[in-house]
Amino acid sequence: MTTLTLVQGDITGMRVDAIVNAANSSLLGGGGVDGAIHRRGGPEILAACRALRASPYGKGLATGQAVATTAGALDARWVIHTVGPVYSRTEDRSALLASCYRESLRVADRLGARTVAFPAVSAGSYGWPMDDAARIAVDTVRATETTVTEVTFVLFDERAYTAFAAHRG
Repeated sequence: MTTLTLVQGDITGMRVDAIVNAANSSLLGGGGVDGAIHRRGGPEILAACRALRASPYGKGLATGQAVATTAGALDARWVIHTVGPVYSRTEDRSALLASCYRESLRVADRLGARTVAFPAVSAGSYGWPMDDAARIAVDTVRATETTVTEVTFVLFDERAYTAFAAHRG
């Protein structure tokens, strides 16, 4: 049984086995959570991402998929990078968002990670409405069979925390 906890704060300060990065498909850093993880984790994360781009992920990581690298200077063993979908009013991309959580947990299982911290994937610059992002995240983590014992949703502000709290029950 996986325990779900909520924390309002900075995901880069979490002490967990794996921190999930809301990455862009290039894997080479960006803004928001992605930029913060790369800045605090240091050059080792970028070097590992560049190595991934040089071989199996030459065209980048597909939306809804996940891959792990070192965590560099973070208080974690690994960073699991996942690419969330950009929100669309005309196309239902919720299966891709759910896949980010499911695939990240699968990667965590392969690594042997027992504690994982997630941000609100796609709910920042990718425009996903926070309430719906929270519902998809919580429902997907609850429905995914995993050996991860604790998932912590690390939420940047009170609005995100409130939305996730409403769905966590």
